[in-house]
Amino acid sequence: MGKRVLVLTGGGDCPGLNAVIRGMVKRAGQLDAWELMGSVEAFHGMLREPMELVRLTRETVAGIHVRGGTILGTTNKGSPFAWPVKRPDGTWENVDISDDLIRKLQIQQIDAVVNIGGDGSQSISQRLYEKGVPIIGVPKTIDNDLSCTDFTFGFQTAVEVATDAVDKLVTTAASHSRLMILEVMGRDAGWIALSSAVAGGADVVLIPEIPFDIEKVAVKIRSRMNGRKGFAIVVVAEGARPKDGGQVSKQSGEAGYQNVRLGGVGYALQEALQAVFPELSMRVTVLGHLQRGGTPCAYDRILATQFGVKAVELIRDGRFGRMVVYRHPDIVDVPLAEAVGTYNLIQPQHYLLQTARGNDICLGD
Repeated sequence: MGKRVLVLTGGGDCPGLNAVIRGMVKRAGQLDAWELMGSVEAFHGMLREPMELVRLTRETVAGIHVRGGTILGTTNKGSPFAWPVKRPDGTWENVDISDDLIRKLQIQQIDAVVNIGGDGSQSISQRLYEKGVPIIGVPKTIDNDLSCTDFTFGFQTAVEVATDAVDKLVTTAASHSRLMILEVMGRDAGWIALSSAVAGGADVVLIPEIPFDIEKVAVKIRSRMNGRKGFAIVVVAEGARPKDGGQVSKQSGEAGYQNVRLGGVGYALQEALQAVFPELSMRVTVLGHLQRGGTPCAYDRILATQFGVKAVELIRDGRFGRMVVYRHPDIVDVPLAEAVGTYNLIQPQHYLLQTARGNDICLGD
C-alpha cells in the first residue's frame, strides 16, 4: 500500500543532505505507489500560507548526491514549538504552533515525516512524536555531536576541509617563522578540531571538552618556535575556553534563532598569546562556513545514502519515533528520546585523544 511521506532538512546545511533525499526517493521508488513530498526550508514549507511543497521524483533527484547544500533549502530559525511572531510594537515573541502543523499534515494526508537534522531538529522530532506524529529522524551535523551514532554525515567532509587548511597554513607559517591559529566549527564538541589537528600534524589543539591553560600552550609554542626559525600551528574549536573563562559567544539578533553564536576564540587566543610573545608574528584564520559548503566526500555520500534507504524501510515497517544511526558496520535505529538525551562529546580516554597525546600534540591541560 502506498504512502505519502514528507521530507525536510532542518538546521545548518551540511554536505550529504542531497544524498539522503536521493537515497529515499530511490528506495521508495521500489515500493508500490509511494509519494515523497519535500517541505521547503524545514517545517516552514508546511507552515507558510500558501504552503511550499515540492514533489520528489527520480527526475528531481537525478545527480544531486554530488551537490552540497540541500535542494529543499534549510533553516535554523522557527521551530514549530517556538515560531517567531511579530507583535504590533515591533518586538518578537515565540509561539507554539505545533498543533497547526499537525493539522496541516493531516489535511495533506501525510502518512510519515522524515526530519533530516541535528540535535535541535531531532529534539523537535521527539516532541512531535510525543504528540502523535509518525516521524523518523536522520542525523545530520558536521559537528558529529549526536549520540548513539558512530558518525554523522557531513563530519568527514568538514574534517577534510579543515585538514586541507592546516596543510596550507604549514607552508606559509614555515616561510614566515610564524604562529598560525586556525579556528574551526563544532559548537560544544571538539571532533572537527581534534581530527584535523591529528591529520594535519598540528602542534596544539584546543577543544571544548578540555579547558585550556594558556601557560601550558605557551610552553609548547616556545619549544616549537626555536628562537625565530621555527613555526607553530594551533587548531582551536569555536567552543573552546580557558580554565578561568567562558566561551567566546554572542546572542543573535535574528528573530527565531535561539542558539548563541560561537566564534572569535581564535582572536581571543591570539591576544592572550601575543601578551606572552610580543615579538612573535601571529595570524588567525577562521574557516567558518567553508566547512559546511561544497561537494560531500565519498564517505559522506555513502553514509547519507545508507541513511536515506534505512529511513524509508523504517516507514515501511511502521517503526516511528526512531532515528537512523550508524553502528559499525551496520545501519540500525534507536529511539529518538535516546538519541537526543546526551551530546556526543569527546571522552577523556577516547582513542583519538590518546593518539593526539601520543603524537606530542598539546591539548592545553
